[in-house]
Amino acid sequence: MSTFVDPRPFLGRPGPSFGRIEGMLLAGDIGGTKALLGLFSPAEPRPAVVKVAAFATLEHDSLLDIIARFLERPEHAAIEAACFGVAGPVNEQRATLTNVPWAVSASDIASASGIPSVTLLNDLQAMAYAVPVLERDELTVLQPGRAVAGGNAALIAAGTGLGEALLHWVDGRFVPSPSEGGHADFSARTPAEVGLMQMLTSRYGRAEWEHVLSGPGLVNIHRFTHPHGCAVGDLLADPVHAPAIISRAALDHRCPQCVEALAMFVAAYGAEAGNLALRCVSTAGLYIGGGIAPKILPALQGPAFLDAFRSKSPLTALLDTIPVAVVGNEQVALLGAAVYANRARRA
Repeated sequence: MSTFVDPRPFLGRPGPSFGRIEGMLLAGDIGGTKALLGLFSPAEPRPAVVKVAAFATLEHDSLLDIIARFLERPEHAAIEAACFGVAGPVNEQRATLTNVPWAVSASDIASASGIPSVTLLNDLQAMAYAVPVLERDELTVLQPGRAVAGGNAALIAAGTGLGEALLHWVDGRFVPSPSEGGHADFSARTPAEVGLMQMLTSRYGRAEWEHVLSGPGLVNIHRFTHPHGCAVGDLLADPVHAPAIISRAALDHRCPQCVEALAMFVAAYGAEAGNLALRCVSTAGLYIGGGIAPKILPALQGPAFLDAFRSKSPLTALLDTIPVAVVGNEQVALLGAAVYANRARRA
């Protein structure tokens, strides 16, 4: 029987009610490739989804443009609070997205929409707010571990980029904290990774974790492992779909070098997940989010990920006890933004 921590009891007691028919919550997950917007009805501990729509981020001039398209119907005027997770650092409720040429301001959104409470969060911080309300069937356990009640947790997510967040246990509940750890320096551990780091440094000027652990990162590794071409074809001619094609070719064993590329990706993912677990001392659990993990789950369930995760002498024994699970909910960041909006509505 799994001993992975059930995060649901850690939300604390619900806040006060407004004593009237409750309005709606607007949530957003604004990534470099796709923007998700959702309407939720307030509920404890997990807001209930009413409507979700996806938008191609770069096909729009601004987040305000996407919000205006989503909120076309007049009943949406009943929105009481909104929260948007954005792919980039948030400073004083303003953000310049890392991979999108947008500047976003919570006050501008509030003024344009009339929504009384608008909050911007880093996208991984928003995702982390969903961790305490995840159901067990939304998690695939890689290492049951022995969760410590009252311990910290951590979240790592590779997708278009690499995001990381810390969940500190404070006053009886998790308090998510943002991070830009994906842009920290990549740390090579093996001769092959040293060669990869040299290639990345030559190409980008420096090697960061996002150059390795992301969709474009898998393409970088593929480039490194294929000096003489790929048995599957010229995958780099289609950079948008290349990560999925590389992963599938590796999982189907159609190209030995694609197998090598995915193995390097998985080992590096495990290594950085272990680094994050140590930085946070995440004795309540290490969660793996993002769009890539569910697609390469068979590879993550092999020994390479956990071997790299645990290989941190002299603290290997500590890492043996940390629960590790993959989040299967594809809209987890949207859900987390709704959780935060529900708290803001009650504040």
